[in-house]
Amino acid sequence: MPDPVVITRPQAQAVELQRRVAALGREAIVFPLLEIQPLPDNARLTKTLAELEHYALVAFVSPNAIDAAFAARPDWPHDIPLAVVGEGSRQALQRHGVPAGTRIFCPTDPERSDSEGLLQALDLHALRGRQVLIVRGESGRELLGDALRAAGAEVVAVAAYRRVAPPLDDARRRQLEALLRRSSDWLITSSEALRNLLDMAAQLNLPDGTATMQRQRLIVPHMRIAETARALGFSRIVQSRSGDDGLIAALQSCS
Repeated sequence: MPDPVVITRPQAQAVELQRRVAALGREAIVFPLLEIQPLPDNARLTKTLAELEHYALVAFVSPNAIDAAFAARPDWPHDIPLAVVGEGSRQALQRHGVPAGTRIFCPTDPERSDSEGLLQALDLHALRGRQVLIVRGESGRELLGDALRAAGAEVVAVAAYRRVAPPLDDARRRQLEALLRRSSDWLITSSEALRNLLDMAAQLNLPDGTATMQRQRLIVPHMRIAETARALGFSRIVQSRSGDDGLIAALQSCS
């Protein structure tokens, strides 16, 4: 029997991937490593999104950023160029009804679905002296904003949500201990989530929870996550293409 597949996305975002994994005949287990929470006060987000006509480009760092932004401003204008870093974000824009003709910048290299890949796809010279809005979480990488500022753009970054590690309560502790008593394929879509996982493993009632976790096989969709995994002591790392299709293809090749 093939190893189970552990899906570590936030609960609401794991459902469709769980269905696709199960369709492969694999046991699909959801074990979220991040919770997406609304901001305690979204007044700045609402005010910023009310002034979208000031911006030459709006960049979203994740599907969560898109969902939060479109919830805060449902009457989204469709004449503003958008930028996203991955296929999941493109799909989120489609879910929110962004017309096919909207200009959307995204990485062209499937191996670089990240800020670096997006920067390569942008016309940075055309953004010099113009305002760019980055919609993001409360925390995260500063690379995109720093690079745009270095290219002469006037960057405004606004938080739309917050990410927190789920508490390791008794039920989740038992679930994680049971998962580590067997071999699994772990789908890891965030470096922050991977760090949370290793922190949780260190708190378990196992002789060596950290080392046991490091022996599990990880499937990751980004080079940056693979680099984080190696730095954290993991050695069984499979890097897939970005998006759910890439993760599913990697699972099929590992079976």
